[in-house]
Amino acid sequence: MASRPRRQRRMNVQEALKCLQNMDSVDSDGGSDLDFEIEEEDTSGTSDSDCEPEPECDPVSPGPLRKKPRTEPAKLTPGHTVTERARDGTVWEEQAAGSAFSSGRLVFTETAGPTQHAKSSIASRLDSFLCLVDAEMLTHIRECSVAEATWDLTVNELMAFIALCYVRGVYGGKNMDMESYWSDTFGMTFFKETMPRNRYRQIMKCLRFDYKDTRAERVLADKFALFSDTWGGFVKNSIACYTPGQNITVGEQILPTKTRCPFTQYIAREADKFGIKFLIAADVDTKYTLNASPYLGKDPTHPAGERASDSAVMRLVEPFTGRGRTVTTGSSFTSLSLADKLIANDTSLLGAVKKSRRELPPSLKVNTPTALFSTTVMTAGKASLTIYGSKPNKSIFILSTKHPTVFIGAERKKKPDTVTDYSHTKVGVDVLDQMARLYSVKAGTRRWPVAVFYHMLDLAAINAHILYKQCLSKRESRREFILGLASELRQNHMDAKIAAAVEKTAVRITASICAPLAPGKKTQCQVGKCTRNKTKDNCARCKRFVCGSCSQKPQRFCVDC
Repeated sequence: MASRPRRQRRMNVQEALKCLQNMDSVDSDGGSDLDFEIEEEDTSGTSDSDCEPEPECDPVSPGPLRKKPRTEPAKLTPGHTVTERARDGTVWEEQAAGSAFSSGRLVFTETAGPTQHAKSSIASRLDSFLCLVDAEMLTHIRECSVAEATWDLTVNELMAFIALCYVRGVYGGKNMDMESYWSDTFGMTFFKETMPRNRYRQIMKCLRFDYKDTRAERVLADKFALFSDTWGGFVKNSIACYTPGQNITVGEQILPTKTRCPFTQYIAREADKFGIKFLIAADVDTKYTLNASPYLGKDPTHPAGERASDSAVMRLVEPFTGRGRTVTTGSSFTSLSLADKLIANDTSLLGAVKKSRRELPPSLKVNTPTALFSTTVMTAGKASLTIYGSKPNKSIFILSTKHPTVFIGAERKKKPDTVTDYSHTKVGVDVLDQMARLYSVKAGTRRWPVAVFYHMLDLAAINAHILYKQCLSKRESRREFILGLASELRQNHMDAKIAAAVEKTAVRITASICAPLAPGKKTQCQVGKCTRNKTKDNCARCKRFVCGSCSQKPQRFCVDC
């Protein structure tokens, strides 16, 4: 009679734990799997003991297939080094927190602040704005707009138009009907004095930033051709006017718009899901826009085998490398290849990294969270990877070439200094975006170049405010600065309007004086301080027609003379 198969014996927690503790090192490092059942939740552990397993721990015939238990990264013990090889061949070595693994950090060798060019050019709010949006850019916009229209436009009038845009943004009018600003009941005197409503409409209708004749040819090579000349001038001036500090943030900024645009992005995680995406490098301390470029989609000229995100970051920070700065990036940009490129240019990298990257240790992809407030440090060359359990069932991964040693804080959460530094420096672009939206000149439009023009004015106002405060050592809120800038922007236009009105009055008076009155005829008083009295007498000095109410006796002079 055939013997019946041996039935699997149920083990309690203590027996299972004792079995695992007495397991042979061969079995605990890839040997045959044990299959047993316990009455309560299993508590597993690992040991280097060489003891033989007890009889009741003999392997049994495998039962139903079960999911492989999750494993955490191995813990570092004295005299034992844990190494892992990533999918791309990168070898990572676990280090104890506080131990040095690199020769030292880079030293920042520049002085942050406005450049000498900006200091010598800025004496007022208008000067700081013209350092960024210079006369050449304004002339280019004026010529492109006139080519589209049938009327003329001066640069001073264009600056007055920009002044109205800034005032509207300060008073939160981006969602307000533009007609209301010229209303007799609810309107603002600033708008009525600057230009008529219909003139504002004319300028807005014909506002252009490129020449229509060559547009079709340029769009084939550059999707951003309708605004690229103006945007390039702004970026060039921003770089030339300011020297950033030690920390630079590179991130994404969404310009919310639903205009017809060939490179509009849809990002589900953002509050404004549709818009034009910009890649921006900003100074962490001042939130000054250092460099920016629109994301136009996949670049067909991009070299094969190179990450597009690496190329984008290197283009943004290229003018500022080689001086010991640190570039902070988000998880969309951070990679070990980017860190190597920046180190080759004497620049450090600090950023959150996705655990799915090919160059990271494979144990990170197990998706087992690190214990709460615990830290694991791994190194590969000059780069360190910090794994910190920030919340239950959640860990963050920070890649850094800035910290030669990772220190653990003494506070309750025991944050490593890599995480603390990343939290302080990652906000540059986010805060810049909040500042731009606070006093945004944005208004409804169906043309994406106009939407980008509004965005450029927002960034220019922030940069101009920073330059104005630091060059002249003044303390002024951004609201007061923008209102003062608007007044200075329209001043030349207002002076021209007054001069034109005086000249027009003089021509009219001269024409009326030269025309003699017919005998027995009278005309209206030309002084204008009466109720249109009729007269035939002239002022003895200016020769205008003047009535008795507006003249002095016995010799007839008008009250103005």
